[in-house]
Amino acid sequence: MKRMLVLALFLASPAMAQDVDPELVGELMAFHGSKAIVSAMTTHCYETTGLDTAYQTANDNWYLRNIGFLDLADRVALRLGGGTPEEIAAAETYGGTQIMSAYNQAPDKETFCRAFLEQVDSGALDIDKQLPDALDRAQDIAAQ
Repeated sequence: MKRMLVLALFLASPAMAQDVDPELVGELMAFHGSKAIVSAMTTHCYETTGLDTAYQTANDNWYLRNIGFLDLADRVALRLGGGTPEEIAAAETYGGTQIMSAYNQAPDKETFCRAFLEQVDSGALDIDKQLPDALDRAQDIAAQ
């Protein structure tokens, strides 16, 4: 009986179980949407601009700057009862769809791509700049 009580207390501790927070899980899944945006535009702009490797370099640098945030989002979302592969795929699809819509509506694809490259290179599209509140909340939860 004593062992079961200890196990129940352990499982109920804040470090192991969090209240389900679908809003925060959705915001954390948006981290993956950001990744999809950068990835999709890297591919399209690389092709649009005549295979300019600056896009691939920018994508690689974005990933290196943001991989820790993506990992944090996954860990915290799982803790909150979300972060399923289906949710991640939906966020990536949504992000990719949104940026492709903007790209397709742009009258000058090369200008659109150059502006996108500047945003990626400057860090303006980094997760800590785009989603600072969700990142702060995830860091707080992870620290518990």
